Amino acid sequence: MTEQAVSPVTTPLLSKNPQQRALRAFLLVAAGALQTLSFSPWEFWLAGPVSVMVILTLCLSRPPRELFLSGWLVGLGLFGSGVSWVFVSIYNYGVPSAPLAGAMTAIFVAGLALVPALVFWAWGRLAGMDRWRRLCLLPAVWLLGDWVRGWLLTGFPWLYLGTAQVDGPLAGWAPILGVHGLTLIIVASACLVMALAQSLLQRQRVLSGILGTALLLPWLAGPLLASIEWTEEAGDPITFAAMQGNIPQQIKWDPEYMRAQLSAYIDMSEDDWDRDLLLWPETAIPMPHTQAREVLEYLDDRGLESGATLMTGIPWYGDSPDHPDRGFHNSIMTLGADQGTYHKQKLVPFGEYIPLENWLRGTLDFFSLPLSSFRPGPSNQAPLGIAGAPVHPFICYEIAYADFVARHSAHTGFLLTISNDAWFGDSLGPQQHLQIARMRALETRRPMLRGTNNGITALVDRHGQEVDRIPRFQQATLRGEFQPAYGTTPFMATASWPVLTLAVILIVFTRRSKKGKAKT
Repeated sequence: MTEQAVSPVTTPLLSKNPQQRALRAFLLVAAGALQTLSFSPWEFWLAGPVSVMVILTLCLSRPPRELFLSGWLVGLGLFGSGVSWVFVSIYNYGVPSAPLAGAMTAIFVAGLALVPALVFWAWGRLAGMDRWRRLCLLPAVWLLGDWVRGWLLTGFPWLYLGTAQVDGPLAGWAPILGVHGLTLIIVASACLVMALAQSLLQRQRVLSGILGTALLLPWLAGPLLASIEWTEEAGDPITFAAMQGNIPQQIKWDPEYMRAQLSAYIDMSEDDWDRDLLLWPETAIPMPHTQAREVLEYLDDRGLESGATLMTGIPWYGDSPDHPDRGFHNSIMTLGADQGTYHKQKLVPFGEYIPLENWLRGTLDFFSLPLSSFRPGPSNQAPLGIAGAPVHPFICYEIAYADFVARHSAHTGFLLTISNDAWFGDSLGPQQHLQIARMRALETRRPMLRGTNNGITALVDRHGQEVDRIPRFQQATLRGEFQPAYGTTPFMATASWPVLTLAVILIVFTRRSKKGKAKT
């Protein structure tokens, strides 16, 4: 196929007229914000591919030197709308000044937007002005940008386009390719639409047929793949009761209210000791385990008497193999019939640990949040046991890491995650968090039980669909049972490496050669 340069056609969106350039900037921000509609609570998955097509329309003909700003504007739209919940956390629990909290949120959003800015810049540099090369390369650089965002500085694995497909026609690909693979298909589909339109205009029938087939194939195959049972149910069903205490974040760490909080969870659990599992959420016991011995002994005795296992989040103080000097961990303890401890590995920047701590801590209250000096747990922790079934629990943010969850779920029969999303109030954050967790259940084809402080506590089946939930901001108990499922999905065996490798291969063999580089 011969190279086709993208000519700088004079259209209103490409004009140097200030008003028209402002319109283009607005449309880029709007295109980024459009992606937010594909995530919870709206779950309009079609908004994702439409957003990419709008971005292509606005950027395909732009010179490489302008694409950095274009990507940054898209990022402002996406993160400004999609992670607006960060403001709630900063304002309510760190900086009681709306203007200052807004400024800090804006800085956070602007920093995140640098990732798509760099992605678009790399796209232009690698592809030059050739239309076909640009269409081939965008899925690859987009995917690698998402991967870097989920890794750099412990990562921010949020708002991936593929997550919305937990309820979309591509869901059948999730156990094979994972969330990054779904994103690759979405972006590639938008590029194929643009390429197909061009080939139809040029009346290239053979090429149009090839492009049309490539466009439709993954979307038609998705529902067929969804019927494949990658895992098999085995063992006895596990009965559970998940307690949602609805403890206000403002009093959670107040010593005057700690006894009342513990009494609330103990009272809620009183009628459920006949079940296999009693689940309390993240830091349901709001004191280090060294100070909670009395309540831990009581819960352990109740579990031993009844044959039940109680799992609770609790701050843990001591040493561990990776940290021989004593320090805090955000942890899970199991008591009663099954006993063990898990220390959280993936910590939240500024919430559980402070990057550049020596510089930032003490400058603002936000950088001195309660227990913001956690340390990551060891990477080789053994699974915990529930009613004879092994499980690797995930605390809050950890469930957002697709490869991490896939690796640690290989020898387990179900997923279990606890969280305290009270930090984010009545915002989009907790709803997006549950949607992300549902994608992990779909990728691993395992049922998942999710326990939270104030919502959303839910049971999810191995197809990523909700079975039951407790409404937000209610003190209630979710009761039921689930059947463990064992086996390995293709994604669990390979993680994201196949799609990442494909992206690298596309870049290596499709990028313009040094001889063909023009000054930009």
